[in-house]
Amino acid sequence: MRIGDLKPSKGAKKNRKRVGCGPGSGHGKTSCRGHKGQNSRSGGGVPAGFEGGQIPLQRRLPKRGFTNIFRVEKQILNVRDLEAKFDANTEITVEVLLERGVISNLNHPVKLLGEGELSKSMKVTVHACSKKAREIVEKAGGEVNIIS
Repeated sequence: MRIGDLKPSKGAKKNRKRVGCGPGSGHGKTSCRGHKGQNSRSGGGVPAGFEGGQIPLQRRLPKRGFTNIFRVEKQILNVRDLEAKFDANTEITVEVLLERGVISNLNHPVKLLGEGELSKSMKVTVHACSKKAREIVEKAGGEVNIIS
C-alpha cells in the first residue's frame, strides 16, 4: 500500500451540485430555483425570525428590566478565607490575594465580607469592607485599610 492508494470509503464523499450547467445536467436554466418569486432572485429570501408579516415573537413579548452600565463588579473575599489561607500577623494586600489564588484578577475591586470566624490578627488592605467584617477583624486584633 502506498500513500497514493489511499482514498475515502465508498459514499463518504459526495459531488457538489453543479447548477446552471446546461439542460443535460438537470440543473440548468433556473439553477434549481424555480420560476420567479422572492427566492429565485439574488439576495432573495426572508430574514431570520420573519413570520410572514405577522408580528414576530420577539416584538410580541414585553420588554423587562434594564442593565446598569455603571455597575462595578466586585470580587468577594470572606473572613473565613483569611482564616484558612493566611497565618497570624500577616499583611494582606490585593497582590498577595492574587498570588495565593484567593482572587482571580486585579482589574476588579475586592470587598471583604463578614462570613465566618477569625482567630488570628491580620492587617488587611482591600477596596471595600462591610461593617461586620471590620468588626470581626478588629475584634481578632487586626486592622482593615481601604484603598480609594
